[in-house]
Amino acid sequence: MISLKQIGVIRTDFPEKFGIPRQSGLVDELRSTLVFEPEFRVPEALRGIEQFSHLWLIWEFSKAVREGWSPTVRPPRLGGNTRMGVFATRSPFRPNPLGLSCVRLVGVEYDTPEGAVLHLAGADIMDGTPVYDIKPYLPYVDSRPDATNGFALAQQEGVLNVAVPEKLCEQIPPEKLPALKAVLAQDPRPQYISDPEREYTMSFAGYEISFTVDGTDLTVTKIRNS
Repeated sequence: MISLKQIGVIRTDFPEKFGIPRQSGLVDELRSTLVFEPEFRVPEALRGIEQFSHLWLIWEFSKAVREGWSPTVRPPRLGGNTRMGVFATRSPFRPNPLGLSCVRLVGVEYDTPEGAVLHLAGADIMDGTPVYDIKPYLPYVDSRPDATNGFALAQQEGVLNVAVPEKLCEQIPPEKLPALKAVLAQDPRPQYISDPEREYTMSFAGYEISFTVDGTDLTVTKIRNS
């Protein structure tokens, strides 16, 4: 047995799971911040990190911890009915609830009340998630252009046309609008639900965003403060 130390926590615009991109890097417009625990607020620990454009984050599915485990899971992308081996998926329900995300390093801010923090882009992580480690992304070994997707969708699939009425655009900070549109374009709905009359609601950046989907067209219907 080993004991993992939480080195920090990530702050994002997603207080809940619904709406989070299904993989890291799909929505580069998303911004997040990694704040270190007091023990690890040592500038020397980040020496050289700004030389890398991307980082791997190892984190915990802290809202998906369960007793025991199942050898098979139901991937949402397969309609939620087909079982696949847990080690052939990125399901949060695993023997060890650990996640792995590749994010872009936007910058390091050293002089904050919480010590040095990392500003990141493209994270697929819920607000408040514990982070256990950071490693640099190395293109010459980590990139495999000839790799196959298996039963997972290719990145370009599942993209919706997003319409936000002008009067609703005024209800959300303009700097958050591009990220919101990019998140919605990825189609946050469960893949086994397709009802053009149904209104969905997700939490994002302190707002409740309601929308409907008809075919490949998504329309935002309401934006309210959370």
